[in-house]
Amino acid sequence: MGWVESLQRAIDFMEGHLLDEISIEEIAKQAHVSEFHFQRTFTILTDVSVGEYLRRRRLTLAAQELSTTDSKIIDIALKFGYDTPEAFSKAFRRQHGLTPSQARNHSGKLKSYNRLAIQVTLKGAEPMNYKIIERDGFKVIGVKREFSCINDENLKEIPKMWEDVHADGTNDRLVQLNNGQIKGVLGVCVDKREGLAPEKMDYWIATEYEGDIPNGFLQLDIPAAKWGVFEVHGPMPDAMQNAWKQIFSEWFPSSQYEHSGTPELEVYFDGDPWGPGYYSEIWIPLK
Repeated sequence: MGWVESLQRAIDFMEGHLLDEISIEEIAKQAHVSEFHFQRTFTILTDVSVGEYLRRRRLTLAAQELSTTDSKIIDIALKFGYDTPEAFSKAFRRQHGLTPSQARNHSGKLKSYNRLAIQVTLKGAEPMNYKIIERDGFKVIGVKREFSCINDENLKEIPKMWEDVHADGTNDRLVQLNNGQIKGVLGVCVDKREGLAPEKMDYWIATEYEGDIPNGFLQLDIPAAKWGVFEVHGPMPDAMQNAWKQIFSEWFPSSQYEHSGTPELEVYFDGDPWGPGYYSEIWIPLK
């Protein structure tokens, strides 16, 4: 369960530097993974982004100081990373539902977000259907966009990308062009830590394809890998999100495998994605 311990080390690092400016790169280094994979795992397990966790914790501690000390509001704002009282007041009201002045006067209820401690429960109540396969490298074609991992831009923008490819017919073209072993449209996350943009990622909407690259598409090489292929049953997006959480909270801690760090795939097959009987898959490269 080394990856759980690594994640906890990263959380402890965040907690020890709540009064400092820290980057996602510094945080991810504590877990020995890339920024993208750390943020993805963290969000899957906690249902909150790294940035939002830091904001909640800082504003929780700020509220405690307002309630228990005579420090000036401007000093508390600066201490917890806000350049102006206005910015602090806006963020404070969004979390707590009242102003810093009201908190100081004990005029309302405050929300406390406590320090996270990762606890993995090996439930096993819900069976996971999966298989381990090995494949040589293969090629996919599709469209890609680069997203920043800062301020969770990738989490906000990827759903919009899917809306666009459905609206402009790209998704239908990919379905028609597919001639590989995986008979579906793929969502592919590509970590860019080895390049010049460690805080960015490429996201592809693609399909497996052999042949000349059709006009309007780009090609991506998927490296040879041992894959964990997990079945996903149920309507989108809940079924996919629940499967990711079960994989990271139950399957990984009870298996001997680790994520290899190469691109992972979500596979969307024909059918009604919002229907109760919809079938899809998650492909995770393992080592």
